[in-house]
Amino acid sequence: MMKSIQAVMIFVSMGCFCIPAWAVENQGPQAAEGAEFNSGGEKIGELRLGLSEKEINRIIPCRPEKGKEILEGATGDYIQMWKYHDCGILLKMVSERKRGAKSVGSITVTSPCDFATGSGIRIGSEESEVVKAYGQFQDPEETKKGKVFVAGSIYDGMIFTLKEGKVVKIFLGAGAE
Repeated sequence: MMKSIQAVMIFVSMGCFCIPAWAVENQGPQAAEGAEFNSGGEKIGELRLGLSEKEINRIIPCRPEKGKEILEGATGDYIQMWKYHDCGILLKMVSERKRGAKSVGSITVTSPCDFATGSGIRIGSEESEVVKAYGQFQDPEETKKGKVFVAGSIYDGMIFTLKEGKVVKIFLGAGAE
């Protein structure tokens, strides 16, 4: 009787220190590798979050159509959309006060923009290339095969819109708040 109690205790204690294979498999690559998407370190071409107006003018050759400044209730910031129609770029510009100095809050690129992400993904890239480049950061709840791939999250990440297996739009920033 004593030996079987000891055997059970050894078995139970071993179980506490062992991680079953099914637990690791269900965590996905992000949890298993500890990878975390860094939107602040990501670029699309030379564009990145936080760039100033002066820096943008140096990077984008097109002239923007600037929308109206609006107070964004969720953040308390003033936002203004800058559309560069001829370049396929849309920037959400942010400032702390109305008519204040602005910086890039989010970036959206579509055709004809040929800027690539830090991992080489651009408009026209294959879905398989996106998965290879950003798979470790994939949000499995928001990603829809063939339609959208989310690296990081919709609250802070990079969102690739897909059509017929190819990237048609890339968004960097907070898509939801």
